[in-house]
Amino acid sequence: MGGSGTAARRSLLTLSLSSPNLFTLSRLSSSAKRFPLLKLSKPSGVLLGFRPLCTATATTATEPDQIKHSMLLERLRSRHLKDSASQPPLTTTTPRPLNAVQTETEDGFKNKNKKKKVVERFEDLGLTEEVMGVVKEMGIEVPTEIQCIGIPAVLEGKSVVLGSHTGSGKTFAYMLPLVQLLRQDEALYGMLMRPRRPRAVVLCPTRELSEQVFRVAKSISHHARFRSTMVSGGGRVRPQEDSLNNPIDMVVGTPGRVLQHIEEGNIVYGDIKYVVLDEADTMFDRGFGPDIQKFLGPLKNRASKPGGEGFQTVLVTATMTRAVQKLVDEEFQGIVHLRTSTLHKKVASARHDFIKLAGSENKLEALLQVLGPSLSKGNRVMVFCNTLNSSRAVDHFLGENQLSTVNYHGEVPAEQRVENLKRFKSDDGDCPSLVCTDLAARGLDLDVDHVIMFDFPSNSIDYLHRTGRTARMGAKGKVTSLVTRKDLILATRIEEALWKNESLESLTVDNVRRDIARSRITDQKRKNVKSVKISNQKNKVTRKAKEESAPNSKNKVTRKGKEASTPAKSSKRAVQVSKSVKSSLSSANTSRKAPSTSSGKKQTAIKKSSSVKSAASKLSVVGFRGRASWSNKKESLRSS
Repeated sequence: MGGSGTAARRSLLTLSLSSPNLFTLSRLSSSAKRFPLLKLSKPSGVLLGFRPLCTATATTATEPDQIKHSMLLERLRSRHLKDSASQPPLTTTTPRPLNAVQTETEDGFKNKNKKKKVVERFEDLGLTEEVMGVVKEMGIEVPTEIQCIGIPAVLEGKSVVLGSHTGSGKTFAYMLPLVQLLRQDEALYGMLMRPRRPRAVVLCPTRELSEQVFRVAKSISHHARFRSTMVSGGGRVRPQEDSLNNPIDMVVGTPGRVLQHIEEGNIVYGDIKYVVLDEADTMFDRGFGPDIQKFLGPLKNRASKPGGEGFQTVLVTATMTRAVQKLVDEEFQGIVHLRTSTLHKKVASARHDFIKLAGSENKLEALLQVLGPSLSKGNRVMVFCNTLNSSRAVDHFLGENQLSTVNYHGEVPAEQRVENLKRFKSDDGDCPSLVCTDLAARGLDLDVDHVIMFDFPSNSIDYLHRTGRTARMGAKGKVTSLVTRKDLILATRIEEALWKNESLESLTVDNVRRDIARSRITDQKRKNVKSVKISNQKNKVTRKAKEESAPNSKNKVTRKGKEASTPAKSSKRAVQVSKSVKSSLSSANTSRKAPSTSSGKKQTAIKKSSSVKSAASKLSVVGFRGRASWSNKKESLRSS
């Protein structure tokens, strides 16, 4: 009997470990501590949840076995509580759905990105120790969203488009894996640095962005052994030629200057394997498309040949309109688009204010009122203008009010622009305000506290690029827009989208006006349909009322007609008799007067005959009396 009892207890323990009731028991035991009414008694033999499984062996349990049983359940309960505290409730209570693998295969790389968003360390992204050295040196611990999805994709050798808001760490997202791929090629294929033969080319739209990317590459090269150089417009050609004649791994520059060095033989295509287009939307949108196609032509021809070596392309952008996306898909077939959840949306750490100005208010005075308090706090401020004339006017006005400024627009020489940026970034003395155009809205990594839009942009893409100069890499920032009457429509729509956290991808002045016109037309159509329905209902009601009142009105009309018909006839006859009497009397008076001439006789005769005819036509009685009087007159004339 004792052997059967121990066997039953062993089966009980095995069943308890695999049974789903274990989770309910642990919940009950943990809730008993919080609620006294649910407090469980000490297990005597078998707990309440296991009673249906083995009721016969409950009385045969010995004391040591009871203690072991309770200790085991307590360990399991404590382990479950630790697991539930470290994981969200949904993952512990609900199993993984069966269609999880199907959705992963259908969405492809997109769903893998969602899993990699959970990564909290750079080491989990597949980076080597020498590349991780620069990350540790800069004190970056947690990768951003674009880095979580971009670094593994580039390491896998895929041609991708990395889309994320400004200041999200896109340069690291492609530069770290690119350097690691260069080092792997050296280890696997024995590829070495050679003069004029770079293995990676990074194209940037402006000289300032090229310098920024080049600084990042230099910082990584201190830990991972590779060599890079910069060739950009605005600089002297001879020093660039000298740097290209040395063994190099990477070239960073603008498209025009890179093509110039290729034509002069300073850069050879032979070893180029990796191509990066930073700020790709800017280059495709602002006239760099032919230069990019010219640069990529030989590489595509090389890849199309049998046995030819292909190349990997990485496009980096902070905004991507539909037109630019169409061009990218046509130029780079099969490229993978990787976008973060914050693309074309506001940055969470930035505050957006819209100051609506009336027509009588002075815009420059409003700028001074906004700029003064911000400068008093020691903030770095950028003032954006739409045109060169507006930028000059703002600069002159602030100078008159004893506020130091530096300019950044197209007519400022490249060397002077670099000097102005250094003065703006410096911490020595009072920091000047940067008065600029949209040339400074893209690609500049600036530590700006406050962005003021003196002129409101004409589309939402420029608005996003301007606001991207502040609140970078999680820092706080402020954006203030001065809105005039002509900008009110677009500003209102952008403000609504920011408040609702919606995308600002396709908001322009023309699009907003078109949408407003369409909404007005649809509203007018709806109003017309409603008015037609209301009028039809009213007509139906009036018709029913008329139909119901029609028989009653007919009866009333017939009765009134019978009553009024007899006096109307008598009155008509009396009127006719009086008229005939008057006409007869007038004829008698005319007959008494003797006509003097033959013409008078004729006239009197015509009058008499007409009067007689009229009287005879009206009433026979009157005609009779007229004939009698005429015969008497004839007899009297004869006797005389």
